[in-house]
Amino acid sequence: MNPQRFRRIQAVLSRRQTDLTVLMERVNKTHNFSAILRSCDAVGVLKAHAVLPEKGIDLHHHTSAGTTKWVQVRTHATIQDAAGVLKDHGFQLLAAHPGEDSHDFREVDLVRPTAFLVGAELDGVSSEGLALADAKISIPMAGMVRSLNVSVATALLLFEALRQRESAGRYLQRSLPEEEYEKILFEWAHPEVAQVLRKKGEGYPPLSPQGEILS
Repeated sequence: MNPQRFRRIQAVLSRRQTDLTVLMERVNKTHNFSAILRSCDAVGVLKAHAVLPEKGIDLHHHTSAGTTKWVQVRTHATIQDAAGVLKDHGFQLLAAHPGEDSHDFREVDLVRPTAFLVGAELDGVSSEGLALADAKISIPMAGMVRSLNVSVATALLLFEALRQRESAGRYLQRSLPEEEYEKILFEWAHPEVAQVLRKKGEGYPPLSPQGEILS
C-alpha cells in the first residue's frame, strides 16, 4: 500500500456523509446512472439508493470513473420500500420535480439528513414517489427548456448540499462510527484481501498507520 494513497483514502472516507444520499427511481440510461454515482462520490455520499428499471441496468465504467468501488448502491424492489427505509433512518425525502408547488432547492435546509429523489429521464419521479416525498424541489431556469438532464440536475442538488454542509462545518468531523470506518477503510485499501476474508467468514486484521496489514 502506497502511504500517500492510504492517506488519501483516509481523508476521503473521513469526509463521507452518512446522512446525504440519492434515490434513483427507474433511471434507465446507464450513462446517467453512472454520472450520478460520480457526483455522489464527489460530494462525499457514502451510499446511494435505487429502484432499478425492469430490465436492470449496466454501469458505464468510463462515465462512472470506477465510483462503484467508492459509493455503495443499495437497491429496492419498489419506491415504497425505498422511501420507507430512508424515512425510518430519519431522512427527509426531497423529490426533484418542476412545478408551482416546488421549492427553490437553494432555500431548503440540506444540512438535515437528506435524500434526493430523482426519476427516469422521460417521466421524472412517479406519482407514487411524489406522494411519498416530504417536499418537492426545483431548479430555477431562465431559458425555454423546463428541465435538465437527470444527472446534471442531481449534480446541482448535491453540490448545493455540499455548499451548505461545508458552511456548517459538517465535513470537518467524521460522521462514520469507528467500527464502520475501520471496516470500509480496510476494504478500500485492500479490496482483494477483503474479498478473500469475507468468503472465508473471517474478520479484517488491523492496519498500520501507513496502511499495511498487521497480522
